[in-house]
Amino acid sequence: MMSGDQFSMSGEEYLARHHVITYLEDAVSQLLEHKEENPRVNPAKFLSDYFTSVHRGNHTLFREYEYIKATPHNRTAFIRIFWKCFRQIGKSGDLLNAKEYHSLLCLLCPDFPLELVQKTARIVLMDDAMDCLMSFTDFLFAFQLQFYYDEFLYTSSEIYANIISATRGSRDTVVVPVMSRSKGKLAQLADGPDSVESAQFFEAVKMLCETFQFSHPPVDILRGILTSAPRVSFYGFLMALAKHEGINSAVGILPAKAQVLDDNDPDIQISSVRTPRPASAAPKPAS
Repeated sequence: MMSGDQFSMSGEEYLARHHVITYLEDAVSQLLEHKEENPRVNPAKFLSDYFTSVHRGNHTLFREYEYIKATPHNRTAFIRIFWKCFRQIGKSGDLLNAKEYHSLLCLLCPDFPLELVQKTARIVLMDDAMDCLMSFTDFLFAFQLQFYYDEFLYTSSEIYANIISATRGSRDTVVVPVMSRSKGKLAQLADGPDSVESAQFFEAVKMLCETFQFSHPPVDILRGILTSAPRVSFYGFLMALAKHEGINSAVGILPAKAQVLDDNDPDIQISSVRTPRPASAAPKPAS
């Protein structure tokens, strides 16, 4: 059922909010690629299968990283596929390190960046140690946070670094949220002296959320976390977000942490979904 605010949007706003152009462009690109190999492909059937796959959420499997991160729906679909494909690891109690989790993600997305897995590991471990072991559940919920809110977390880290710099330099310096994504590695921010006043950090992050063009956690959750203690470290902030059940509800794809390893839904076997749509008409995953 369509909500009332959808009727108040212009056509351009509606297309942008639901990323319609992104899917149309990808569907046509996939159709043309497939048609080179199979000139007799039925375009109407192909497009129907493509958008059915998007609706079902199995359209990101074996696709390139640029595509799986292109829309919030793509990101949640990929998180769900990762969970369904590999939750047996959690059921068996196996512990893996960051490089091993990266290898699993590359089975689903061949060019998945190691850097994002390293960021996920830091949320769990608050450390750069690539050999430290993590449970599947801990990694999964930290990965959900890092992958779905990647742009927000990056910009928040810049805000945090600006506050640290302003506090050490001049207490009168105004901290302005940085919207751009600059190159280079940010300084490591951990517990100890590198903490900031929670209220100041919250006000800066709240300003960011008012105009941020990417997904961000609900402001009420940010307020709850950042008003629970007078000071906060950046990775303490990330860990609190990853463990917050409200974040899981806001993303809306995983069950509660206590049920994430239950057998209510069948696992996805990678070999059985390597061609998620009919081979005669479906877009091929990018190689």
